[in-house]
Amino acid sequence: MTRKTFLKKLFQLAVVGSFPALYSWQVEPFWVEFVERKLPIRNLPVNLEGKILMQISDLHVGNRFDWNFLIESFHKAKKFNPDFVVYTGDFVNHGTLDEQNDLKIVMEEAVYGNLGTFGILGNHDYGPGWKDIELSRSICRILNSYGIEMLNNDQNNRYGINFIGFEDLCSPNFDPLKVMKDLDQSKANLILCHNPDVCDKDVWNGYQGWILSGHTHGGQCRIPGVITPILPVKNKKYVSGEIDLQDGRMLYINRAIGHSYQVRFMVRPEITVFTLTKA
Repeated sequence: MTRKTFLKKLFQLAVVGSFPALYSWQVEPFWVEFVERKLPIRNLPVNLEGKILMQISDLHVGNRFDWNFLIESFHKAKKFNPDFVVYTGDFVNHGTLDEQNDLKIVMEEAVYGNLGTFGILGNHDYGPGWKDIELSRSICRILNSYGIEMLNNDQNNRYGINFIGFEDLCSPNFDPLKVMKDLDQSKANLILCHNPDVCDKDVWNGYQGWILSGHTHGGQCRIPGVITPILPVKNKKYVSGEIDLQDGRMLYINRAIGHSYQVRFMVRPEITVFTLTKA
């Protein structure tokens, strides 16, 4: 092999080798997928069958990526004309004043449900260490001012669906029994819970139905069926998508729209579009 041929092949290998890195940094993090699926809910009123419920999770507004991508994704999401929208936590990355101001800019373009819009907090909404209660209250005030009804260990029945929202597992305010002790199984219940590890806690009071979570980002980088190297949960079965908990509970883990870091590989950012059906 001549020196010229060797250098040519070396250059070709370098180009091929750099493609995955470039793709996972500049392409996939900004390639949102709208996952459309059915959501069968027990005791769902007939008039809500066929309505659209949209789940948006883990915005992570901060300086780790260009959050204008969130606004662009919101514009696309509005075309689905959702009846309900739920935001399942981690609105900011660290919760600095700059991030809070940027969150206001993003939420100016927020997606709203025609019948109701709800949110819960995630661990990042409590700042570094997940313990800053004052920050969490500030995030709630911002979101409430933009029409997002925050459910902090609370519930709200809207047009026949009972939305139940948990505080984050890692926060000082985690107290799901505060709301679950009053669980009424005759209602069309839907639980919003940021961290899916809560599914393994003894807090459910016989609940039968769906739990919508986020937090994992699907690992952000993975080879399905082979490896998911970074997964911020104790139960490593909780990656993404639908999981049957085998006791009448069904879990859905959204892969997140934002990123902790601007890198994704085979885990596209997700907005979930559910069509409500009667179970």
